[in-house]
Amino acid sequence: MTDDGTAPRFPLPSELTEVPGAEDWASMYPYYTRFQPGDDQRFWFYNSMHFPEPMPAFDAVTAETPYTALGANTARLFVFPTTLGIEHRIVNGRVYITANPVTDPEEIRRRLAEFSERAGHYYENWDELYQGWVTRVTGLIDEVQRIEVPRLPEFEDPEVVFQARGVAQNHYVRENYHRLIGLYSKMWHHHSEFLMLGYGAYVVFFEFCKTSFPEIPDQDVARMVAGIDVVLYRPDDELKNLARLAVEHGVDDLFVEGCEPDKVLAALAARGDGGRRWLQALDDAREPWFNMSTGAGFYHHHRSWNDDLTVPFAALPGYVDRARRGDLLERPVQQLAAERERIARDYRALLPGEDEKAAFDQMLGLARVVFPFVEDHNFYCEHYFTTKFFAKVREFGALLRDRGVLADAEDVFQLQHTEVAQALTDVMLAWAAGTEPVGTAHVRKTVAARKQTLEALAGWSPPPALGPVPETLNDPAVRMLWGITAETIRSWSAPAVEGEREVRGFAASPGVAEGTARVLLSVNDIGQVREGEVLVCPVTAPSWGPVFGKIAAAVSDIGGTMSHAAIVAREYGLPAVVGTGHATKRITTGQRLRVDGDRGIVTVLD
Repeated sequence: MTDDGTAPRFPLPSELTEVPGAEDWASMYPYYTRFQPGDDQRFWFYNSMHFPEPMPAFDAVTAETPYTALGANTARLFVFPTTLGIEHRIVNGRVYITANPVTDPEEIRRRLAEFSERAGHYYENWDELYQGWVTRVTGLIDEVQRIEVPRLPEFEDPEVVFQARGVAQNHYVRENYHRLIGLYSKMWHHHSEFLMLGYGAYVVFFEFCKTSFPEIPDQDVARMVAGIDVVLYRPDDELKNLARLAVEHGVDDLFVEGCEPDKVLAALAARGDGGRRWLQALDDAREPWFNMSTGAGFYHHHRSWNDDLTVPFAALPGYVDRARRGDLLERPVQQLAAERERIARDYRALLPGEDEKAAFDQMLGLARVVFPFVEDHNFYCEHYFTTKFFAKVREFGALLRDRGVLADAEDVFQLQHTEVAQALTDVMLAWAAGTEPVGTAHVRKTVAARKQTLEALAGWSPPPALGPVPETLNDPAVRMLWGITAETIRSWSAPAVEGEREVRGFAASPGVAEGTARVLLSVNDIGQVREGEVLVCPVTAPSWGPVFGKIAAAVSDIGGTMSHAAIVAREYGLPAVVGTGHATKRITTGQRLRVDGDRGIVTVLD
């Protein structure tokens, strides 16, 4: 209770005020994303892990579609016993979410019977089914790339007549656009297909460990599945190979700290056979491995490495320097594997009987089998597929630009995906009638207003949570992924102490390191990171793996011990503290830090 005897709470959704200059923000998003009157009685938290910025109108589809698929997977497809789906709301451009649990014991038992049979089939045939999954998802990626955006010529190709096809090009504008949106939805259903089962197996092992070893740190449980070989690290491996080739071909002098990609590429073209061979190796690596978003794959402007070489070229100087010295560039996989076996062996020895040890072995074995998918799906879905998806949306934007509806193809992302369909229909009608689209002035006015709205919303500081504080918050998945616990919620509502030199969070990856802070609030600034610095950010993305090869430690506002920041840090052998809540507000670039990844403490030294 609070001092006045009332139940503790965060601001209610209904109490939030509009941001000056963004009073019409709600028009950017569908009606079903707005808070409802009854939502004041529910607890919501800001999903800054996936949506750390205000959402452009089109990009709201990257919240709508995943939650549609995720809820269907947990509530309807596999029938998880204790959870239904996740609801999301948008306010002032930020995405808030809440989970719908199942609490009735009888209902949990009823659902458990369904879940056991359905999930058991996947667990028993995991490797075979996973290979089928890869085939299906890569098939979707190929299908997206094959979608054609009609040219709408003055006259149809004569073959349409002579082959009696009977369908004009403007029909395919609508059909192919809806096909694109449909494929995005289908990808997210496949994204969810294995993911929650993967997390579920780990959660069961996690809960067993917490019950059997009450003092076990979350980090020790996570380290028992570390040292994995996953596709998600292949892009970084390609960079390391390029670093070796730079030394081998005698062009390593071009890769210096702060080098600009365009200038380096131009210089390589003039460096004879060595430069040409390196450029060919780069081209060979770019498909598919540079289809990595600089963010988490939820914003159109977080361009891929193929679109913007800043991230890979930020890592190459350090890798080239190490290759020149003959240092090993590989992740410490063998060391991590040996450590995970030692940790598992030590805890297993503490169990009292053979039955408990057998259960431990079975649960740990399953967690290790399923865990690679927890990371690998990211490359295929949020990065590879989504890069191609946004690129195809841009092609439809180019059609709207060429027909005069938009001033720039990028402006398509200022429209909701349903509004894009309407604008394309306007173009279809105008082409058929032999006139100009009627909505040009309306669409361009809408685009201009929404750009101004997004600028205003960028200055709003969203509360970390909304609504009444729950009495308990023991969801292990929320704890592991977002780092949200009862203690976290209390720290969110506690006032900052002036002069406080410690920031606390989850001990995500072991070790202690010191370095100069580099605070990054935007993924587009990742190229600013320098060798030996401590990265401090709201949340990291899987595509930042190469940057982890040059920093001393990592600190994030959001995330638990199984967040991507924590997993990547462990795989690179870097100390990390995640889920601090407010490190980016308490620390400034240039300060000297000590990061204690064993205790979850970040100390400001000067």
